[in-house]
Amino acid sequence: MDALDVARWQFGVTTVYHFLFVPLTIGLSVLVAILQTMWHRTGNERYLKLTKFYGKLFLINFAMGVVTGIVQEFQFGMNWSDYSRFVGDIFGAPLAIEALVAFFLESTFIGLWIFGWDRLPKRAHLASIWAAAIGTNLSAYFILAANSFMQNPVGFRINPDSGRAELTDFPAVLTNKVALITFPHTLAGSFLVAGSLIVAVGLWHVIRNRDSADTGAYRFATKFGSWVVLVASAAVLFTGDIQGKIMTDVQPMKMAAAEGLYTTESPASFSVLTVGSLDGSREVFALKIPYLLSYLGTGDPHGTVQGINDLQAQYASQYGAGSYTPVIPVTYWSFRFMIAFGMTAAAIALLVLWTQRKGRTPSSKWLLRAGLAMPVLPLVANSFGWIFTEMGRQPWIVFGEMLTRNGVSRSVSLTEVLTSFTAFTLIYATLAVIEVKLLLRYARAGVPDVSETPPTDDTDDAERPLAFAY
Repeated sequence: MDALDVARWQFGVTTVYHFLFVPLTIGLSVLVAILQTMWHRTGNERYLKLTKFYGKLFLINFAMGVVTGIVQEFQFGMNWSDYSRFVGDIFGAPLAIEALVAFFLESTFIGLWIFGWDRLPKRAHLASIWAAAIGTNLSAYFILAANSFMQNPVGFRINPDSGRAELTDFPAVLTNKVALITFPHTLAGSFLVAGSLIVAVGLWHVIRNRDSADTGAYRFATKFGSWVVLVASAAVLFTGDIQGKIMTDVQPMKMAAAEGLYTTESPASFSVLTVGSLDGSREVFALKIPYLLSYLGTGDPHGTVQGINDLQAQYASQYGAGSYTPVIPVTYWSFRFMIAFGMTAAAIALLVLWTQRKGRTPSSKWLLRAGLAMPVLPLVANSFGWIFTEMGRQPWIVFGEMLTRNGVSRSVSLTEVLTSFTAFTLIYATLAVIEVKLLLRYARAGVPDVSETPPTDDTDDAERPLAFAY
């Protein structure tokens, strides 16, 4: 083990941990805004209760996400300084915009939303949560644009004197075809997570507190969240299909690794299950669906999909001697776990809707257990999706331009990286316990008691008592 190995583990662990908060923040910001809009349009107290209830869960998650996200950018300069020198001119631009514009918009209007109950006119207060949701999604786009450059470098040139990549076309970076499809795919996955949380909490209260005065609100929440999950699942499949075709175009090795496809095939079959040799160099047994991989990769059932061995020979000839093959078991299984966990959440959502048809009230303990697992399933699916995305790019840190081993900081020792890795892991473990306890505490508490409903007009409510303040 050397500093490179530990630096990769540290970045991987902190990134996966941080991303546990990201999809819930992205999806829940919009869904809370929708619930508040429903209250604003109808004046129904039920929607106000749900807005404040799920709004608290959103704020807890947002706060934790900010804390854990700060560490990410520090690692670029500390553990990956050679990478930062190489792409800093390009990578820094979308990240700077994300911090100065999107995050500023997000954090400012979240503050107005938190403290604006009974202080802002209703429309202004509603606009603040929508502005925060827009800022959250803009933040995601700029970060994904930066990451997409690593997958498909565009809009740059290599300075022959400095050896650095220099930005030549910023609009090309922002409109990178990888970013344009990764963004909606990530949004769909985020709504899958947020909808699942709404279902889980609502279902728990429906089954455990059947005689509560707020049962109607919880029943609506479970139905609302279930429909969000089903629509998001369809969007995940649709955008994932497009993403697979783009991936085949710009990173054919990643597609081949996802399928454990060692030899070029036309037509190519989709592997439902493949068992490879211990060294990952060949296929031992496979269960396949004919023509499906060709369609997923090229849009043509008879299309050609390049295999791992042929691509390895091509890259060795193009870039020099060495292995250009990612860890096949990791890419193969992470791709399948991503799909399996996400679709399981969709199946549970469909079951929840079925048990509430024609006014029925679900009571099954097995359904409750499945419902409580719902938020975890798409979170795990999202995590495996990013593991696949980043591990499938290896050994490149910038595909075709810079190898991962060449991006690590040469002045950072193994001891230094191990120390920071251990410290961050312990801190993150502590934060995880705090996050889970806070979410469970407020989820169990249920919707807040709203004794009186604020007026539905836009009069200035600055003089009203703080009955609705957090």
